[in-house]
Amino acid sequence: MESIVGKPYPRIDAITKATGEAQFAADLRLPHMLYGLILRSPHPHARVVKIDASRAHRVAAVKAVVTAADVPTVKFGSKGDQTILAVDRVRFVGEEVAAVAATSPDAAAEALDLISVEYELLPAVFELEEAMKHGAPRVHDVDNNVAHRLFIDRGDVDRGFSRADVVCEESFSTHAVAHCYVEPHACLAVYDSSGRLNIWSPDQGPFNHQANLSRVLKMPLSKIRVVQPHVGGGFGGKRFLPLYQIAALLSMKYGRPVQMLNSRKDELVASRPRVPAVVRLKMGATRDGVVTAKQANIISGCGAYSGITPSIMDVTAYRVDSLYRFKNIKTEATLVYSNTTPKGSFRGFGNPQGHFPVESMMDMLAEKLGLDPAEMRLRNVVHTGDVTAHGWAMGSCGISECIERAAASSAWSEKRKDRQPGRGIGMGCVVHVSGNRFLGDYDGSSAIVKVNEDGRVVVISGEGDVGQGANLLFAQIVGEVLGVDPSRIEVPRADTDISPFGSGAGADRVTFIGGNAVKLAAEDARRQLVAVAAQLLEANPADLEVANGAVFVKGSPGRSVSVPEVAASTFRRRGNGPIIGKGTYDPPSVVPDPVTKYGNSSAAYAFAAHVAEVDVDIETGQVKVLNLVAAHDLGRAINPLSAEGQIEGTVAQGLGFTLTEALITESGQVLNTSLSDYRVPTAMDMPSVAPILVESNDPNGPFGAKGLGEPGIAALVPAVVNAVYDAVGIRVTDLPVDPESLRRQMATRMPFE
Repeated sequence: MESIVGKPYPRIDAITKATGEAQFAADLRLPHMLYGLILRSPHPHARVVKIDASRAHRVAAVKAVVTAADVPTVKFGSKGDQTILAVDRVRFVGEEVAAVAATSPDAAAEALDLISVEYELLPAVFELEEAMKHGAPRVHDVDNNVAHRLFIDRGDVDRGFSRADVVCEESFSTHAVAHCYVEPHACLAVYDSSGRLNIWSPDQGPFNHQANLSRVLKMPLSKIRVVQPHVGGGFGGKRFLPLYQIAALLSMKYGRPVQMLNSRKDELVASRPRVPAVVRLKMGATRDGVVTAKQANIISGCGAYSGITPSIMDVTAYRVDSLYRFKNIKTEATLVYSNTTPKGSFRGFGNPQGHFPVESMMDMLAEKLGLDPAEMRLRNVVHTGDVTAHGWAMGSCGISECIERAAASSAWSEKRKDRQPGRGIGMGCVVHVSGNRFLGDYDGSSAIVKVNEDGRVVVISGEGDVGQGANLLFAQIVGEVLGVDPSRIEVPRADTDISPFGSGAGADRVTFIGGNAVKLAAEDARRQLVAVAAQLLEANPADLEVANGAVFVKGSPGRSVSVPEVAASTFRRRGNGPIIGKGTYDPPSVVPDPVTKYGNSSAAYAFAAHVAEVDVDIETGQVKVLNLVAAHDLGRAINPLSAEGQIEGTVAQGLGFTLTEALITESGQVLNTSLSDYRVPTAMDMPSVAPILVESNDPNGPFGAKGLGEPGIAALVPAVVNAVYDAVGIRVTDLPVDPESLRRQMATRMPFE
C-alpha cells in the first residue's frame, strides 16, 4: 500500500471554505435571536460609583441588560483577580462594564448610549518599571503591583562567569501585539427551556471553555454544551474572553438566543495581546565558543489582570535554556500589573520574548570570539539523549541538522563573505514543546474512530481544528492505519456533548497528543476490523493485512474483502456490533516542580533554525526581508503541504512582530484601533520563503511527528535582527525595529566601520 502519511493531501474542508459554505460563529442564525453588545470603560482606572440602565430598559427592542449586579461573584484568572463584568473598579480602557441584548444591532447600540455610568477617576500606571516603584498606583492590592515571581538557579553562575573569556551584557524589550486573526471573536449562546446552556464559540479548547463557564456561571458541567464551529484562526487568542460569558448571561436572563460579535476595534482594544517583556541579559563563553553562564532579569507585563500570563512569563524565563547545553543559569522574573489591556497567550507562548535576547547575544558572543554565528550555535546546541539543565529529556533532536541545512540552503558562508552595502544575513534558532504539562497533571487526549456501514470512517476528537489543518492530519493518520483514503474520512467539529475529552489547540499539542489518541483509536478499530474479516475469509487474524480499502491475506491479495463489506457485515451478523475504536493518550511527561520548575514537562521537543537575508535602506532605515530559509525539525511531516503552510504563517506573524506591528497607546488608550493604522504585513511584505522539513522521527510521536505551528516566530525575530546588525552594524534591542532610530544611528557612522 502506498503510504498516506507523508503525502501532501489537500485540506478536507477546502471546498467548504472556498465556497462560503463553512459556518463560523458570526454566520449562525436562530429564530428570535438577539444581538448583544458590551459597554466598555473609557477610563484606565476608576471606581464605579453608580450604573443607571433605566433608560436603556425603556428601549422597546431591548430585551436584556446585565451589569455586575447580575453576575455570580466568582473571580477567575490564575490569581483570581477578575470578574465577568467590573464590580466596583475598572482597571483598563475597554474593560467590560455592562451589556445589552436587543432585536437588532442598531437597537443594542442605542441602548448602550443610554446607560449612564458614574466614575470616580483613580491614579493609573502604565509602564512596567514605573508600576514596580514604591508609591505607584495599585492596580490590585499587592505590593509593587507584582502578580507573580520566579527564581531559577542551576549550577554555579559565578563560577561559570569566572571561566568565561568573553562576557556580554545587554537589555532587550518586546512589545504587545494583537493576534489579528481573520475572524474576530464571536459566539452564539442559547439558554433553553430545560435550563441548559448551549454555546457555539471559536474557543480553541471547547472542554476547557465548558469548565470555565461552569465555574464562573456556577452551573453544572452537564448543563453546558460547547460546540466549536469553523474557526478563522486562533493563535492563542481564542481563549478565556469575557465575551462568551456575557453572551451566556444575556441569554440566561431573557431566555432567547444571543449572538455577540467583536468589532475589529474591540479586538485591538480589549482582546488579549502578546505579553511584553524587558530582559536584562548577561552571558559568558570560553574562547572556543562554549557558553559558561547565563544570568537574566526579566520583567513581564500582564496588564490589568493575570489571566494565564504567569505561565507565559515562566516560559520566557526558562524555555530557551533547553535549546543549548547551558549548565549555569540564574534567572529572576517578575510579572507586573498595569492599567493596560490584559495580556494573554499568543503563538509561541512567551518563547519569542525569551529567544530574541538569547539568540541576539549568541551572535554578540560569536563576534567577540571571532566565530561564525552558525558555528557558535553548533558548539552549544543540545542533542538526542541529552537531559537539559531544566530536566528536559531530548528523545529526538534535529537542531544541528536544521542549522546545517538552513546555512547550506541560504549560501550562509558565501553571503557573509560577499558583503554589499545595506545587505545582511542572520540566523535564529528555537526550541519548543509538543504539549506541556505545566498547566496541570493531565495533558492527554481521547478519540473515537467509527467505521460506518458503507465503509466511511468518522473520527471524533475534542481537539478542534482552528484553521491549522488538524482535521486533515487526523484523517491521514486514520487513513494510514485503516488503509482508507482520507476522502472517505469525516472529522466533525468538536462538541462537548459528542466528542471525547481534549484539552484543545495550544502548546503545539494537537499533532503530537491529539494525533496519538487518534492513532490509538484507529488501531483499536483496525483490530476489530481484522477480527470480523477473519471470520469472513476464514483466516487467522495474524495472517491479515489492511491496505487500499481492503483486508486481505498476506501473500494472497486475491483472498480479500473490502472495508465496506466488513463494516456492513458487523451490522448484520449475530453477536457483532459496529466497529468503534477508542484511544486515549497521556504523554510520559511530568509536572515541573512548582518552585524550581525542574522536570520534563513535554514528551517531545520541536526545533527550528531560520536564516534571514535583509536589505536596509540607508536613507530611510526601512528593513526589507528578501529571503528566508526556515528549517524545522517536526519529527515527521504527516502532510508536507500543511507543514509548509504552517511555517509560512509563522513567518508572516513573525515579520509583523519584528518590523511593523505595535499597539500604540497613550495613557492606557489604544490609538490604532483599525487595520488601516495597525500594520499587519501583507503579501507585498513577504519574502521568498524556503521551508526545509527535518524529520528526526520522535519515538513518542504519531508516526514520529511532533509540533510545528508555534516555534517559527521565536526563530524568525532574532534571524531578522541579527541580519540587520550584519547589514549596518547596529544592534537592535527593542522591538519592533524602528526605521527612524536606525536612520539616525546610520547617519552618525558609516556602515561596516
